[in-house]
Amino acid sequence: MTETAHQRYLRLAAADHRHLWHPFTQMQVWLAEEPLIIERGEGNYLIDARGNRYLDGVSSLWCNVHGHRKAQLDQALREQLDRIAHSTMLGLSNTPAIELAAALSAIAPTGLSRVFYSDSGAEAVEVALRIAAQYWQLSGQPQRTLFVTLEEAYHGDTIGSASLGYSEPFHRHIRPLLFPTVKTPPPHVFRFHRRMAPQAADEAALAAAARLLEQHGKQTAALVIEPLMQGAAGMWSHSTDYLRSIVEMARAAGALVIVDEVATGFGRTGAMFACEHAGISPDLLCLGKGITGGYLPLAATLATERVFEAFLGRPEEFRAFYYGHTYTGNPLAAAVALANLEVFRDERVIQAIQPKIEILRGALQARFARHPKVADIRQWGLMAGVEIMDSPEERRAYPYAAQTGARIAKAARKAGVVVRPLGDVMIFMPPLSITPSEIEMLTDAVYNATCEIVGK
Repeated sequence: MTETAHQRYLRLAAADHRHLWHPFTQMQVWLAEEPLIIERGEGNYLIDARGNRYLDGVSSLWCNVHGHRKAQLDQALREQLDRIAHSTMLGLSNTPAIELAAALSAIAPTGLSRVFYSDSGAEAVEVALRIAAQYWQLSGQPQRTLFVTLEEAYHGDTIGSASLGYSEPFHRHIRPLLFPTVKTPPPHVFRFHRRMAPQAADEAALAAAARLLEQHGKQTAALVIEPLMQGAAGMWSHSTDYLRSIVEMARAAGALVIVDEVATGFGRTGAMFACEHAGISPDLLCLGKGITGGYLPLAATLATERVFEAFLGRPEEFRAFYYGHTYTGNPLAAAVALANLEVFRDERVIQAIQPKIEILRGALQARFARHPKVADIRQWGLMAGVEIMDSPEERRAYPYAAQTGARIAKAARKAGVVVRPLGDVMIFMPPLSITPSEIEMLTDAVYNATCEIVGK
């Protein structure tokens, strides 16, 4: 007997509840609810196992760039399948990985000429940490073992990347495993410098960074920073002036600069890489998420020739970078990543999104600026966060148990929109291919859902 769509959904839902363990999910809650099961994608939409369509307002966790089933990316993947799916880069190389490395070097900030592949954004950051630490050991400054980061930054969930930041809900149970880092407050007006003017907040944050680097500069291996927008921290933005100044301070202290563009890269802020807005060229650049257009796991850490050359020597000197993964430089992922860059070039994607950035800005202001429960609206490019609070004036959040943001996100599904909040910060991170009418749909759905859950 042929299985009906409803029967198929029930079978999949039961198997999900019986066997899967979802990331960042309280499974007791998940097991009590009907799961949303995505079966297909078309353009900027997800289609579930029941045939319902949803605008992908979160870019499938910030990685989808040109929409689902992009013809050029599909074709690149199929053509590579006709050649080879995987071969190791330990002792061998492969054509797509070579060509992608050259293409990334050509569009990266000045001086980044070496590409080390890994599998995820967190691993790209781990690679950068390991490179920076070994660089100083090989360069005669073994005391440089500290990493300077912004408070409450989020750089991933492997032990090294988690050590750089700290999220109490995410990392409290592994805190004893994290290595010490030095953290400086960002110029986030809402959280750290309440009611200060932006320029005054910049000055206060830079003064704190200067004091920290004065104390720890000679022990600092690198400044690690997510440029312009601390994404998973809650969409906390900072200015180009702040970014330039803190980078200059780190370099004056003799440290390397690691820029984490896992979330901010590939057009999200309105430039190919966020550090371009400030004219910054780091020593190490971490890439992930959008590198394959949202198709396959791949990440890359780009390094300068100066950093790379410190690792050169005779085998018996043990200067090599002893790090890697089984799927490092996977040919399928590299081929689709190369096609992704070609789409950026051929469709002039960066130019095309500029008016969309202003449409999103206007839509957020028109809907949320006067809502009594909206505490703050933060945006860089097509990355934005709207913070919902019980009392914005008193900076009083809703109780965590209320799950306000999650309830708003679930209510938005009734309007055919999928979003995923960070706590009670509603995140707007659509594919760069989103249309003006879809921006209106996205912001309408989240605004109406907000009104439904917390009132008008």
